[in-house]
Amino acid sequence: MLNKLTTILKKLVVGFLMLYGYNLIVPAAAIIPINIVTVILLTIFGLPALIILIIIRVLVY
Repeated sequence: MLNKLTTILKKLVVGFLMLYGYNLIVPAAAIIPINIVTVILLTIFGLPALIILIIIRVLVY
């Protein structure tokens, strides 16, 4: 039980850091907001979710 909890927490932190790192690199017009939905998407799906969020951001805005 504790092992699963630490794995989930590690994935949450990695997802948050991926999104934060992306937002530091790109210009202000392409920033993806850091909120619970985007962090959970990155936690569950990882890097493919970040790529999809970038594509959605480019196509919609």
